[in-house]
Parts: sequence; C-alpha cells; structure tokens
Amino acid sequence: MAHGIAAVGECMIELSSQGSSLWRMAYAGDTFNTLWAMRALMPGHHVDYVSAFGDDPFSHGQIEFFKSHDIGIANSPILPGARPGLYAITLTGAERAFTYWRNDAAARRLVDDPAALAKSLENRELIYFSGITLAILAEPARRTLLDALANAREHGAHIAFDPNYRPKLWPDISVARTAIGEALAVTDIALPTFPDEEMLFGDSSLEATARRIEHAGAAEVVVKNGEQPALILHYGDTFESPAIHVASPVDTTGAGDSFNGAYLAARLLGLAPADAAKRAHRVAATVVQVRGALAPFELLKMAFDR
Repeated sequence: MAHGIAAVGECMIELSSQGSSLWRMAYAGDTFNTLWAMRALMPGHHVDYVSAFGDDPFSHGQIEFFKSHDIGIANSPILPGARPGLYAITLTGAERAFTYWRNDAAARRLVDDPAALAKSLENRELIYFSGITLAILAEPARRTLLDALANAREHGAHIAFDPNYRPKLWPDISVARTAIGEALAVTDIALPTFPDEEMLFGDSSLEATARRIEHAGAAEVVVKNGEQPALILHYGDTFESPAIHVASPVDTTGAGDSFNGAYLAARLLGLAPADAAKRAHRVAATVVQVRGALAPFELLKMAFDR
C-alpha cells in the first residue's frame, strides 16, 4: 500500500535580503520548494524529504522546521560533523541572483547508505527529484540513486522529474546531458523549463522538447516557459496552458518549483492535466508576489482552490 510522497534532494539555508544590511534566514531548495507546495495542497497526505543531514544546530533547526510543517525525513541519515549548504538571494527588481556555499553540504552524501535510501523510497505513491539532485552527486552516487528510483518505480511508485539544468553545478555539458537522459528513462512525469532545455539540448521549440522527452520514456511532459504558455504532452496529445501575467512581481524565487508542486498535487488528486496546469499557474503567480521561495500554506491553498 503506497504511503505518500517523497522528494529527494538538497534543502539549504536560504538568506534573502530584507534591504540595507538585514537578511532573513529560511530553508529552501528546488525539490524542497516543490514538496512544500504539495504539503500545502495535500494536507491529508504523508510527505517526506529524503536527503542527508548534519548534526549541527542549523541541521537540527532544519529538521524541526520540517516537523513543524508535517514534513518527515524518512530514513535520511544524520551525519556527524556534516552541515547544510547555504545560499543568498540578491535581487535586481524582482529578478534574482544566487551566491552558494554548498561544496561540503551533507546532502551530497544522501546515497551513502543505499539500504536507508531504498527504505525511504519504499511504497511511495509519488517520488520527485531534479537535475540539481543529480548534479550534487558524484557519478557513482547518481547511478545508485537512479537504480533506487527505478526499483521504486517497478514497485508502483510514479516518478516525477524536473531537469532544472544549472550549468555551474556540472563538470561539462556532456555529463549533464547523459545524466539527465538516464533520469528521463525512469520518469513518468517530466517538468522541464524550455530555456534550460534549449541551452542543454538545443531544442528549437517547446514541442521539440516535449517530443524528445516523450521519446526518452516519459508519457506526461509539462514544458514551462516563464510568462509564456506552457506546453502539455499527455500520452501523445499536446495542448497549451496560458500562464498568468503578474504586473509587479516581488521575487521570482521558487515560482517554477511551486508550479511543479501544484501540478503534481492536482494530478494526485485526480484532476486532468489541463486543470492541473491552470491551478499550477495560479500558484506560481502567487509565489512571485512574496519574498523568498516558500509562500505561506494558506496563500498557496487559496490560489489552488480559486
């Protein structure tokens, strides 16, 4: 019997500028941001964030933050002497830039105990991961993760994946192409962003991205494109889903991640892809109107249900 949802990846300490020399500390990371939206929109479902954590005060605070929002960590290891990664957001208008301190983050060791990883992914309804999850792992660790995901899929889990290509995290483009291609082979629902795919694979259009990913094995593909319409491919059929224009965005951090979370939540709740995408656009439009990656649960739920 499936028991809920898991996201796999790295949740970091987030510092966001509050003006002058003031900074606000929070917790965020692409896969966690997506799980956060799912938690907000599916209050009856059990959710876990699968990673590796340190034993320092920041790691303890992170785990307590998860717990206070009904997010577990399954069998994720607690590593003595390890600590979380850190990033800071600086804004020019609403556009963000990031500075990272993450080379020795605990999450890079999330597959060090394959048995614990397999246990964390056992009997899941949905497992979500991203290209950033892959990029922080060394090649043998990436293979361990993909094998674990393939095994979970064979036992009934649906696998969702956002390629989320970030060039600076990869040694070169060919390694990224290979790893992301291998990930797509174990994916049921793919949630790429067109500018990323254009940069990584040279795709000429959203349709080209959707068809390439369909050919790799995913039956459902949602190609996001910022404020332009998204393209949905579902078992061979394609259609567009208009985005929502926000006249004065505050902070675009986490918009695509929250779109993913809302789309996946809607699909798990039994909604059709067209309705799921419409709700996901509403949620993303809400997120860009708050600072930081995580909007309050009640705002996300209000946008989703409207």
